[in-house]
Amino acid sequence: MKRFVLCITGASGSIYGYRLLEELSKRGSVDAVVSSAGATVLKEEMDKTLKELKAEFPEVNFYGERELTAPIASGSVLTGYEAVLIAPCSMSTLASVANGVNINLIHRICEVALKERVKLVLLVREMPYSRVHLENMLRATEAGAVVVPASPGFYHRPGSMDDLINFVVGKVLDLVGVEHDLYRRWKGGGR
Repeated sequence: MKRFVLCITGASGSIYGYRLLEELSKRGSVDAVVSSAGATVLKEEMDKTLKELKAEFPEVNFYGERELTAPIASGSVLTGYEAVLIAPCSMSTLASVANGVNINLIHRICEVALKERVKLVLLVREMPYSRVHLENMLRATEAGAVVVPASPGFYHRPGSMDDLINFVVGKVLDLVGVEHDLYRRWKGGGR
């Protein structure tokens, strides 16, 4: 069974974290960390509390951002995971990852993923990008992370908001080797 760590931070786009939680929990084991800002945005954007999220996904192991002794903070544990996904990834989390700043469990997990060469995917959700954002994306990429802007494609002719969300979530799942049918893949030329 594949194992994943999913962290939801305080960037807008909590639906991405929620949908990844849905998809990953169907296909493997998930450990999740929702930052306090992530919980605030989840409530604001989706009208869901962290308590409700935990009740909806009882099979997921949830940790608080201050639980620095959580097993997933250890390299010897994290190496047994397929990937760490930060979705959505706030620019402050990106900055911490890019610059090796370790303040909470999410930052620690990212730091460990980079040093242990566990795939780290950062679904950044901000626009426009400042030079600092771009430099942090470059630093994180050079350190081994995969930076994914939440930018849906349109070649699959989305007909709904769900289609746009599923495209981005599907692209993230592609990066971590999870099969899905969330969007129609490009076939080239015609329809």
